[in-house]
Amino acid sequence: MQLLSERLKVIKPSPTLAVAQRATELQAQGIDIISLGAGEPDFDTPENIKEAAIDGIRRGITKYTNVDGMPLLKQAIQGKFKRENNIDYQLDEIIVGNGGKQVIYNLFMASLNVGDEVIIPAPYWVSYPDMTLLAGGVPVFVKCEMQNNFKLTPTALEHAITAKTKWVIINSPSNPTGATYSHDELVQLAEVVRKYPHIYVMSDDIYEHVVFDDFRFFTFAQVAPDLKDRIFIVNGVSKSYSMTGWRIGYGAGDKRLIKAMTILQSQSTSNPSSISQIAAIEALNGKQDFIKVNALEFQQKRDLALSIFKRTKGLTCYKSEGAFYLFPDCKALFGLRDPRGKVINNSNDLGQYLLENANVAVVPGIAFGLDGYFRISYATSLATIKTALERIEAACNKLQP
Repeated sequence: MQLLSERLKVIKPSPTLAVAQRATELQAQGIDIISLGAGEPDFDTPENIKEAAIDGIRRGITKYTNVDGMPLLKQAIQGKFKRENNIDYQLDEIIVGNGGKQVIYNLFMASLNVGDEVIIPAPYWVSYPDMTLLAGGVPVFVKCEMQNNFKLTPTALEHAITAKTKWVIINSPSNPTGATYSHDELVQLAEVVRKYPHIYVMSDDIYEHVVFDDFRFFTFAQVAPDLKDRIFIVNGVSKSYSMTGWRIGYGAGDKRLIKAMTILQSQSTSNPSSISQIAAIEALNGKQDFIKVNALEFQQKRDLALSIFKRTKGLTCYKSEGAFYLFPDCKALFGLRDPRGKVINNSNDLGQYLLENANVAVVPGIAFGLDGYFRISYATSLATIKTALERIEAACNKLQP
């Protein structure tokens, strides 16, 4: 009898974590590697949030909590939805998990049957397909190229829907592209969803507050309140509050789904950390002024990165409206040779070339389901961005026919 489960064959390790690990290994060898693969803010968790957690420890809030989250935290999430999105959720329509990733995993495990289809616009966050597969579902990829601003169009959505479609994923702002959906674009997608009562929408809003150029964020349930029972919102404190390591995500949707997800969570991780929950309460209820300040800093970093990519041989870059990523088109470099004569055939080849010749780690677009691009995270200092992208510029200049 074999030791490992057959289901492991359908998934692969996170490509973004693999890039970070490889960069760390080279750095340990004394090589000056700049890694642009990390998907987390470079800001520290605000002091008021850290102090709330320390106070929670001192008050002895170190025991089990409700599996689906402390009532006080769920009330804070309820208040956030009302205050920021003008949506009303009852406490039994909200669940707190160990990060947004667990919330999505529990959602698919609780709702997908074998053969159910999940429409995933590509490029996509790397975990969507594997979580779909682990739950017995079938990922249905819809390519969204740069000419459509990396967005799912109503026509493309309708063409992808079948009798087996269960979920449609909308991620705005997007990882890896930073693309955002406007109010009108969401309204048009909602018109398609209304035609098919058997499909549901997962709205991944984790980068909600990391938006630029006066973009106004809307979540799907906000523009289509009549579809609220068919929409599941995923969010968390990781990105907006620089709390990736605290591992607090949350979801909101039909209470039957929340109940099923809570049962799953009770038999896996049980409740999220009590201390992290205390911190998240302060994050959602405390001062929010730093969020806009951080977003403006990210916008400055984006603009610097765009200015360097604009002059770099073979690269064309979409001007992202959110998150902290850029996803430049590098197809013009395919077919060129590096100084050793090796041909660049795809984004994996280019990523390896940049790592070895520019000492910069990026994530190839293949990892996100769309070759011909690569992702950088500019969640680092302006000086680091400048150095890294100038290294990339110099390396691209060395590629020849």
